[in-house]
Amino acid sequence: MFTLKHESGSREESAFLRAALVLNTIETVQKFERLRQTSSKCGHHFGFSMEFASQEGYEFYNQHPAHTKFVEEHWVPEVAEFQEIDYELYVDP
Repeated sequence: MFTLKHESGSREESAFLRAALVLNTIETVQKFERLRQTSSKCGHHFGFSMEFASQEGYEFYNQHPAHTKFVEEHWVPEVAEFQEIDYELYVDP
């Protein structure tokens, strides 16, 4: 979940969300989605969702040059606030 520094509906906002599509080109990323927040209970405006088949797949993504470049060129300079949430499937003991 995140909020951009850009004005809502601006060209910069759209450009950021388009630039994020590069994350979907990373081999281990599954079900990549760009999401708009609809709840008034959350202050963030957008979210990215993706799945990985394994922890190794997530680590591959996290270190992939396309991901690190996106973080350096877009995420760090353009995101005002964020909350990262990483989940794994809960299995009853």
